[in-house]
Amino acid sequence: MTTALPTAIHLHKASRKLEIQFTDGQGFLLDAEYLRTHSPSAEVRGHGVGQETLVFGKQDVGIVTLEPVGQYAIKIVFDDGHDSGLFTWQYLYELGSEYQQKWQAYLLRLQQAGQSREPVKEPLFKPL
Repeated sequence: MTTALPTAIHLHKASRKLEIQFTDGQGFLLDAEYLRTHSPSAEVRGHGVGQETLVFGKQDVGIVTLEPVGQYAIKIVFDDGHDSGLFTWQYLYELGSEYQQKWQAYLLRLQQAGQSREPVKEPLFKPL
């Protein structure tokens, strides 16, 4: 667990990435899809162990804006409308430092559930 605080946060909208630098010298470039699928919100995490929801189809999700929350977190507003859950500095640091493990575990869960990172396509025509 780190007590490092961010020294710089930059949203790269075109590449859909959040860049964050910390006081201990660590820096991370976190993809919007990764942040969205690992949101600390109750919608994603549930209200207890075993209540997590697998979020899928977010490969093309983007970040609309970042909103500061006190001195301890940011709220990330995604372009799919998701805007709940506060990304604390500690959680963002964890997401960056544990990226490989968390991302591989997510991809495995997707595969096991028969889901995809690709957005769900709505049919052009719906039967009457």
